[in-house]
Amino acid sequence: MPRRVNLSAYRCMWLLAMFDLPVETAENKRNYVRFRRALLKDGFMMLQFSVYARFIPSEEAAEAHRRTIRQVIPPLGQVRLIAVTDHQFGRMEVFYGKKPREPEEVPEQILLF
Repeated sequence: MPRRVNLSAYRCMWLLAMFDLPVETAENKRNYVRFRRALLKDGFMMLQFSVYARFIPSEEAAEAHRRTIRQVIPPLGQVRLIAVTDHQFGRMEVFYGKKPREPEEVPEQILLF
């Protein structure tokens, strides 16, 4: 009998935003803060400095969040967006010092009817 595969782990995904933004001038710092706040407002969480992630239920939803982020990208610096499946994200190796840790859990979804 074939093994059943949990399709949601392959359909659901994590959208990662990775960025290097200049902070030498007051304007650069304001742009950095605006961008970071926009990520947080859009539901992203910080994984590491300049690496943020958001759980997304589908590719269509990921595209909507990509559009939102594209609108707030500062004029200088580098921003990268990449989507990985929940299955791939769950296979990430995370270490604090030499101690292994589990990757972030899928956030509980709030259902609105």
